[in-house]
Amino acid sequence: MSSRRGAAKGRARWTAEVVQASVAGGEAVLRPDTDRRDSWTLLVNGTPQSHVDLAEPDYLLFEYVRRIGHVVDLVAEPSSALDAVHLGGGALTLPRYVSATRPGSRQRVVEYDAALTELVRTHLPIDKRARIRISGADAREWLSRQRPAGADLLIVDVFAGARTPAHLTSTEFVAAAAALLRPGGIYVANVADGPPLSFARRQAATLRAVFPETLLMAEPGLLRGRRFSNLILVGSTAPLPVADLVRRTASDPTAARVVAGADLTEFIGTATAVTDADARDSPMPPAGIFGG
Repeated sequence: MSSRRGAAKGRARWTAEVVQASVAGGEAVLRPDTDRRDSWTLLVNGTPQSHVDLAEPDYLLFEYVRRIGHVVDLVAEPSSALDAVHLGGGALTLPRYVSATRPGSRQRVVEYDAALTELVRTHLPIDKRARIRISGADAREWLSRQRPAGADLLIVDVFAGARTPAHLTSTEFVAAAAALLRPGGIYVANVADGPPLSFARRQAATLRAVFPETLLMAEPGLLRGRRFSNLILVGSTAPLPVADLVRRTASDPTAARVVAGADLTEFIGTATAVTDADARDSPMPPAGIFGG
C-alpha cells in the first residue's frame, strides 16, 4: 500500500461526538478531527497521545510518529511482514500502520492502562484482519517474561501522562528490550525533552551503551535548544539506513535532522548513560505547550 503520510486529501468535513472516559492515567478524550473523516485524536489529561485515521491507517499526522514510520518502512523489504513489539499502545496508531503497510505482520502491544485499551477498542476498532495482540502489563515487567530474539522491531512510546516513567529510561531497561530483538533487529524510542536537552543527551548515551549502531532524529530547532518536543532514538546491532532516513526526513512537511556517528558523539558530549540507580522520569513539558 502506498503511504499517504502528511498528504492532504480534501475530504468533506464531518462531525462526531467527543468521547470522554476515566482511565488509569486520568481523563482520556477521543476528539474527532473535523478535517479528516473517520480520524480521531486521543488525549490523556490534555496531552495529545495519538492520532488515528480509521479509513487510511497509513496516514501519520504527528511529525514524530511519521519519523518512526520511516524506520518501519526501512527495517525490511517493502511490504514484507514483521514481528513487531510496541511498548505503549495509545490509540494503536503505529500497530495499525504496520498492519496496513506490511500485511501479515505479527504484533504485540503492551499497554498498562486496561481502561484506555478498552476505550480504544470500543470506539476505534482494529481491522479484524490485523494480527495485533494487546497485553495489559507494565512494559518492563512484561519484557522480563519474554523469550529472547523474537522480534524484528521494538518501538518504545510509553508515557504516564506527559512523562516517560523512570524505570523505562535506564541502560538495564534498554538491554532487556534489546534481548527481545533478533540479530539486526531495530529498537526505536520516542523521547520528549527541551532546553538544555540533558535528558535527551543521557538517553542517547544510554542507547549507545547497548547498541553499537545508533542515531537520533529531531527538528533543528529542538537540537538548537529552542523548544520542547520529541526526539526519536534508533539502535541496532546492524548498520542503520542513515542516508535513506536523511532523504525521507528532509522531505517531510516539518524537516528533521538525522544525527549519527561523530555528530551524535558531539551531541552526547559528557552525558553519561542512565542506570536504574539514577533514573528519573522524563521532564514535564512547559505549561501551555499543548494549548490547554
